[in-house]
Amino acid sequence: MSKTPVFIGPCALESLELAKRVAGFLKEDLDHKKVDLYFKGSFDKANRSSIDSYRGPGIDEGLKILETIKKEFELKVITDFHLPEQAESVAEVVDVLQIPAFLCRQTDVIVAGAKACKKNGRALKIKKGQFLSPFDTKNIVEKASSILSKDFIYLTERGTSFGYNNLMVDMTSFQIMKSFGVKTIHDATHSVQRPGALGKSTGGAREFMIPLARAAMAAGANGIFMEAHPNPDQALSDATTQMPLERIPQIIQELVSIKEHVEQL
Repeated sequence: MSKTPVFIGPCALESLELAKRVAGFLKEDLDHKKVDLYFKGSFDKANRSSIDSYRGPGIDEGLKILETIKKEFELKVITDFHLPEQAESVAEVVDVLQIPAFLCRQTDVIVAGAKACKKNGRALKIKKGQFLSPFDTKNIVEKASSILSKDFIYLTERGTSFGYNNLMVDMTSFQIMKSFGVKTIHDATHSVQRPGALGKSTGGAREFMIPLARAAMAAGANGIFMEAHPNPDQALSDATTQMPLERIPQIIQELVSIKEHVEQL
């Protein structure tokens, strides 16, 4: 049975010290026999609610942090990129390039990401926009797969806009997106966001992360994306939807067990 890809780490990279603390914990406490772990951290959160919101250390410092984590802890790493011209330098460091949800229809971003991934032997992870149905992602896959093999493409479900300041996860999404020949990931963190709900920042409902993640694994998701922080309430980004780091091993063990059970049916 293949390992379950899991993408875990803080929302925004805050410091090298924090990144090392999270990476060390994940390296030590997760069951790596069943989990294909990618340390996650964003060097720039370009779509923040407010001009005053913390965005991250920037691409140069952020890539240095990720490169250090990769070498020191022997972990694979993933980060977002936002502009076509960033793709190549990001692909030289990370193992998976992630396209944020709001950019999922930007052809130049997808093409640049796919080309950089093909050149450097990386994978491309694309978040389904909150404004798209799962059927619409077929066009996204066609753009990326015109350059990159589908074996190196992930589609991510992160909820669909449902009225104001709310998101809903359609559990049929995983089977629909998988029908396009790619692997699917459930974004447990951003699926429970409440966009703009706090006025100058995004709110969220952390208490629903685990029930939805369980349902996603049962519905056929291939893997999980989950942001974690040693002290979520003090996180500089997405404080309401990051999971306390110490809870991650038990949560991931449970989610992997659900996935394995479904695969045996």
